[in-house]
Amino acid sequence: MRRFLPLLLAALAAAAPAFAQAPRSLTEPSFDSRPAFPPVPPRAPAEIRPQQAPAETATAQAPAPVQAPLEAGTLWPLPERPVEDAPAAPVEAPAPLPAENGPPQSPAPPQAHPDAQAPRALTALPVDSGLPLVVRAALAFVDVEAIDENKEIFAGTVDLRLSWLDARLRYPAEEAPIGYHEWRGEAATARLAKIWSPKVGLANLRGEPTRESRSLRLYPDGRLELLRRVAGTFGSPLNVEQFPFDRQQLRAELVSLEETADKVMLDYRQDDLLFSRADPDIQIGGWTVGAVNLTRDPLAGWYGESYSRLRVALEVDRRAIETVPALFVPLLASLLIPLLAIWLNRSNNGQFEIKSFELTNIVIGGLFAVIALNFTINSERTILASSANTVSLLFGLNYVALAAALVINVCLFRFNVVRVLAGRHVQHETFSYITWALPIAIAATALALILIAAA
Repeated sequence: MRRFLPLLLAALAAAAPAFAQAPRSLTEPSFDSRPAFPPVPPRAPAEIRPQQAPAETATAQAPAPVQAPLEAGTLWPLPERPVEDAPAAPVEAPAPLPAENGPPQSPAPPQAHPDAQAPRALTALPVDSGLPLVVRAALAFVDVEAIDENKEIFAGTVDLRLSWLDARLRYPAEEAPIGYHEWRGEAATARLAKIWSPKVGLANLRGEPTRESRSLRLYPDGRLELLRRVAGTFGSPLNVEQFPFDRQQLRAELVSLEETADKVMLDYRQDDLLFSRADPDIQIGGWTVGAVNLTRDPLAGWYGESYSRLRVALEVDRRAIETVPALFVPLLASLLIPLLAIWLNRSNNGQFEIKSFELTNIVIGGLFAVIALNFTINSERTILASSANTVSLLFGLNYVALAAALVINVCLFRFNVVRVLAGRHVQHETFSYITWALPIAIAATALALILIAAA
C-alpha cells in the first residue's frame, strides 16, 4: 500500500490542471455559483526506486516496474482485484420482547386473512352431505283419550321421532360403551341449543301441549335421533258422508317451520313405518283402532317456495251397531207416520169412509215430530247438519213422504179428483195401488241410502 500511495498522489496532481482547463459541455451543471477552490500546483512525478528487502528475509522481492509519467487529463489506472460474491447476511428473527418482571414473551401468532372462510358453527345447517338435508320422521300414537266429532278434534299422546346426520359431531366409537351418547329432559334441551336441529312442529296441535318430554341420542357416525312425547289436543277434519259406516283418520301433521323444501326434506323409510303404529291398548268409545299411514304433502309458501310436510294418520272405524239404535230407529219409525195416514182409510166402491181432516191431522203431527227429531240430532251431532250424509238424506225422505201423504189426503180423500176425472172405479183402483206402492217406494229408498253408506 505504501508503494502505491506516491503514484496515486502524482496522478491526481497531473490531472488537476487538465480538468480545470477542459471545456464544459452544455449538459453539465454550472458550478460558478459555488466558491472556487485554489488550484493545486503540478508536481513532478517522483522516481520510483525498488525497495530493498529486509535483512531478516531469506528471499528478495522483485523490484516494482517504473511507471511512465501520465499525460495531462488522464487518470491513473487502479490495479484490478477479483470481486468475490459477498455472502448474504442472514435474516434474524425478531427477538421476543421481555415482559416486565417476567420471562420473555413469544411473538403473537399470525392473523388469518379476512377473506378466509371460517368453519361453520354447529348451530348452522349441516351441508357436508349436500342439500336438501333428509330428516327421517316417524310418529306413533301412544294414546287417544277421546274424539269430539262436533269440534273435529281429538285428545291424545304421540311420540315423534326425528333422525338426521351431522358429520361435524362424529366421535370415536370407544367413547360410547353403549353405542351412543344420550341426553334427556333439560339436558337434552341444553344440548339441542348448542347444535343444529330441524325445526319440525305439529301443525295441527291446538294450543300448547299439556305434557312434553324429550330425549336425544348421538351415535359415533354423527347420526342424531330426537324423540319427543307430546300430549295435547289435535285438530283433524272428519268426513261423515258415510255415517254411521264411516272410517275416519286422526291426523298429526309434521311441518318444517323454518327451512324450505330445498334445504330440509322430511322423509321416511321402512323402519320409520314400523315405528309409526298405534298402541294396541288404545280404547276409544264407539271406535275400532286400525293402521297408521304416512303421506308426503308439501305445504305451499311464499314466492313459489314450498315447505316439507308429512301427514301421519291413524285410521279408526266407527262401530255402527252402537249408533243405529239411537239414530236410525227413530228415523225409520217416523217414515211410518205418512203411511198410517193412508192405510187407516178405506175405499167402498170409490167412496172413502174416513174424513180427510182426521188423516191430515196425523200428517201434520208427524211433520212436527220429524222436525223435533231433526233438531235433537243436529244439536247433539252438529257435524251431521253440515254435510250430506245418511241421516240428512233419511230426514229428507221423511219430509218427502209426509208431503206425499198430505197431497193424497187433500186431492184424493177430500176433493175426489180422480173420481171427478175418471169415475169411482178408477178412484178405487188408484187408492188400492197407492196403499202398497208408496210404502214399497219409501222402504226401498231408505234401504238404498243405508246400503250406499255401508258400501
